[in-house]
Amino acid sequence: QVEAVESGGGSVQAGGSLRLSCTGSGYFAISNCMGWFRQAPGKEREGVAAIYTGDGRTDYADSVKGRFTISQDFAKNTRYLQMSSLKPEDTAMYHCAADSLVDPGDCRAGHFSQFGYWGQGTQVTVSS
Repeated sequence: QVEAVESGGGSVQAGGSLRLSCTGSGYFAISNCMGWFRQAPGKEREGVAAIYTGDGRTDYADSVKGRFTISQDFAKNTRYLQMSSLKPEDTAMYHCAADSLVDPGDCRAGHFSQFGYWGQGTQVTVSS
């Protein structure tokens, strides 16, 4: 059973910040690669961040590098995506995602552009 609940989305002005949260159970709770992807209407799904739960290594899409930070809280079984310096082009539905990978090196943001299980999403809207 795949269950994940995202929260924290909303509407902000350009330059603002939001923190998304994802609490998972079932597959999400046991996966070793967690991440976030986004999808805007008419655009392709884009993996934006990934974290390998074993050692905390992270990876980001170039479009968000330096602005977004993914983190995890094992005690709360929650993953976060801290988003700063938001831009209108960051507007999208954001989904947390999970997968179980054999090679930790495959736990990259781009993985979630195509693969992984995900939650229902939380909308982020950035106005100029």
